[in-house]
Amino acid sequence: MGRILTILGIVIVGALIVFTLRGDNPTSITGDEVIVYKSPTCGCCVSYIAYLKDNGFKVRTEEVSDMNSIKTQNGVPLKLQSCHTAIFGDYVVEGHVPLEVVNKLLSEKPDIDGIALPGMPAGSPGMPGVKSEDFVIYSIKDGSYQEYMKI
Repeated sequence: MGRILTILGIVIVGALIVFTLRGDNPTSITGDEVIVYKSPTCGCCVSYIAYLKDNGFKVRTEEVSDMNSIKTQNGVPLKLQSCHTAIFGDYVVEGHVPLEVVNKLLSEKPDIDGIALPGMPAGSPGMPGVKSEDFVIYSIKDGSYQEYMKI
């Protein structure tokens, strides 16, 4: 009986490893891979995705009809919400956050859940128009938020 349980355990662990390496797990992120959740009708999200791709990220796009559930699952406070939600490794990145801020987040690895640029400010990556004021990016931790940086 003990041998059967050992073999069964090895088979289960092996199957889990294969499943994870195949990339079928929608939450697995490797290297420069990013998941961007967007509504099917959002055009500026497509522009932000192109911005990420142009800067070397592998982007997996997930079109969802209920963006509120994605934002809730990832702890994005209502006041910080934008049109799309991206997952960079263990971090949520909400909205049109410039890559200089994302790169700072990924290199410093602070103890936060993620960052957000609320709304859809003109001149931010993926948005038309000219930047007319500093972008205020917020850090998110356990549903609370505070200013992370201005650029």
